[in-house]
Amino acid sequence: GALAAGMAVAAAIPVAASTAAGGSAAAPAADTATAQALQPWPVLRQGPNSQWPRVTVRSLQYLLNARGARLSVDGVFGANTRAAVVKFQRSRHLTADGVVGAATWRALILTVQRGSTGPAVRAVQDQINFRNLRNGHTLNVDGIFGPNTALAVRSFQRAMATEIPGFGVDGIVGPQTWQALVTEALSG
Repeated sequence: GALAAGMAVAAAIPVAASTAAGGSAAAPAADTATAQALQPWPVLRQGPNSQWPRVTVRSLQYLLNARGARLSVDGVFGANTRAAVVKFQRSRHLTADGVVGAATWRALILTVQRGSTGPAVRAVQDQINFRNLRNGHTLNVDGIFGPNTALAVRSFQRAMATEIPGFGVDGIVGPQTWQALVTEALSG
């Protein structure tokens, strides 16, 4: 689609040499190998997160809101975002240090698909817009996973599958697609 054609790979995505080593026994080997081929989850903390674009912090804020926080989604990791992170980490029995690493991201993400609504869908739409000509506006960030969002997600997944063999193209934003989204895969 047009979205996939407009995407450029920001950095070479390393392909994992190992297969399921170190992966979860619950995950099929192909999914584990694919996850290892993705960039690692971002590490975000209060203050400037200059190595990550504001869209990454906005995704964090949208996902925290999907989990009950009431944050202003501004892309700034301030005291309110840190407090929401600590509260979420405590609720999940994670290290409550206010630093968002892989364990917090994995606990925070929600699988969304056609028919889903809410802040997690807004995060997906915001990420898709970020990839389409750097903050273009392909999708309305309305929190409704309708046909346009579904088409954009599939286009993103197809583009990822050209970089990482075995990347799922199912229109569902689960752990693999979330990791690709929040790590800036295919952003220009």
